[in-house]
Amino acid sequence: MPNLTDGLALPAFTTRNRVFMAPLTRMRAAQPGDVPTDLMRDYYTQRAGAGLIVTEGTQISPEGKGYHATPGIHSEEQVAGWRRVTDAVHEEGGRIALQLWHVGRITHPAVHGGEPGVSASALPFRGTTRIQGPDGNLISVDAPAPRALAAGELPRVIDDYRRATLNARAAGFDMVEIHGANGYLLQQFMSTSSNHREDEYGGSLHNRARFPLEVVDAVVDAWDPAHVGMRISPMIKAGGLDDRDGLEMGLHIAGELNRRELGYLHLCEPDWVGGPGLDDDFRIKLREAYAGVIIAAGNYTPDKSARVLRAGWADAIAFGRLFIANPDLPRRLAEGSPFNELRPEVISGGDATGYTDYPTLSA
Repeated sequence: MPNLTDGLALPAFTTRNRVFMAPLTRMRAAQPGDVPTDLMRDYYTQRAGAGLIVTEGTQISPEGKGYHATPGIHSEEQVAGWRRVTDAVHEEGGRIALQLWHVGRITHPAVHGGEPGVSASALPFRGTTRIQGPDGNLISVDAPAPRALAAGELPRVIDDYRRATLNARAAGFDMVEIHGANGYLLQQFMSTSSNHREDEYGGSLHNRARFPLEVVDAVVDAWDPAHVGMRISPMIKAGGLDDRDGLEMGLHIAGELNRRELGYLHLCEPDWVGGPGLDDDFRIKLREAYAGVIIAAGNYTPDKSARVLRAGWADAIAFGRLFIANPDLPRRLAEGSPFNELRPEVISGGDATGYTDYPTLSA
């Protein structure tokens, strides 16, 4: 039976264990320019013991940005900054994937020179995002209604994903992960609660899946299937999204990714943000739809991880908040050691406090 300490053969490479690091928005990129910093290099290098690190969401274009001080992958400076990160992780024997991110409507005009965000439809997010206030500190602000992307604009956005993938390759990443979860742009197209379009990108399940799958095909074309993963979050209640009917879409996307033989499918379960817990019947159906590597994430404990791995419903477990507070999480899980407590007040923005100063176990 597989366990968390076992290596895992992905199509592109073999990992040292099955303890993966989930993408985590930490908001510490250098300004202006959204450039990865040496502090970010240290943060990821501390966690290089993960089987695979999936980076924080990284905007594919200026339009894709939604929060202050999140990094990008669309400029030469950003590519160079990420290259310092990947080189350092690789020196420690780690593997790292870049998460390709477009927030869609979860943004504010202050981030875009006064322009609104974009989405599948001009429906308000009814939530907040975090931007820099007049005093330089982070503030939460309401996200106004976006404008709907015209069908003729979608090739431009798809090209942004393609270029971002090429930039990720140049920056030395081992893979890319397409962010199709958590209520961001691609899920805004997939979900009936945010997509009210009447063209070929709205209405039926297949139409709503069309744009996300066109993105997948463009990213694969820029690399190959083995080096591309995708994150989905059916049923999630996040980012102003109520994806209560999302299980059918989740299984459809899984089947399409299986047909394309992607490197992995990353399932973000909805219960970590107040959504319903996924039942085992869905896990069985997901495994039937997707024969490749499945990564599961969301409120996982060691016991839950063991059960899901033994059943074959997932092949690796991605941990988020535990990895923030425990840079040496794989060792702690292997040894049954206690965990550091998370300091939630310093998750977003700031300096090294609550970022690179969590203690590790002594030798």
